[in-house]
Amino acid sequence: MKEDVEQKLVARLLNDDESAFCELYALYKGRLVYFAMKFLKSKEFAEDVFQDAFASVWQNRRFLNPGKPFAPYIYTVMKNRILNLLADMDREGALKKAILSHATDFDNSTHDAVMDADLNRLFEKALEGLTAQQKRIFEMSRKEMKSHREIAAEMHLSVYTVQQHISASLKTIRSYLQKYAGIHADILLLILLLNP
Repeated sequence: MKEDVEQKLVARLLNDDESAFCELYALYKGRLVYFAMKFLKSKEFAEDVFQDAFASVWQNRRFLNPGKPFAPYIYTVMKNRILNLLADMDREGALKKAILSHATDFDNSTHDAVMDADLNRLFEKALEGLTAQQKRIFEMSRKEMKSHREIAAEMHLSVYTVQQHISASLKTIRSYLQKYAGIHADILLLILLLNP
């Protein structure tokens, strides 16, 4: 019975039905956030991974097969994003160690303060490349820790539109950081987003 409902929702999703997307989102949010928390030990990270996974569902909806169960598909998407985030966190730790090991004239607290200030300056410059609406949505998501649904309600937008703005913002920021931070852009982006 539940599988029939999901198959109908997936079929509607293939026809760009945002309400079907919202129903699937609501149906899976609790259990997928719980699933992610078992590995990430953080509700915030788990919710970010969940939102990112569902943004991917919307972007790749044309490839969904309504004849196949949705659960194995979305759990695989979540698992891959969790593994990627854990790998990024390992690289972030290695990068922080490498940066700190090259500075010998300061104590650790000074190292951290200088590094944070530099990274934040770089990040603020990257934010200047966003439109006013993208910047507002991005700050509501990352600084005010609001969910996509809360942002959508407050700004009178659809959840999908909010996800598109956040996705576009991350691309713009990543592109800026790649120009000025090279191969470490993704790691720097992760550091900045995980340390508001």
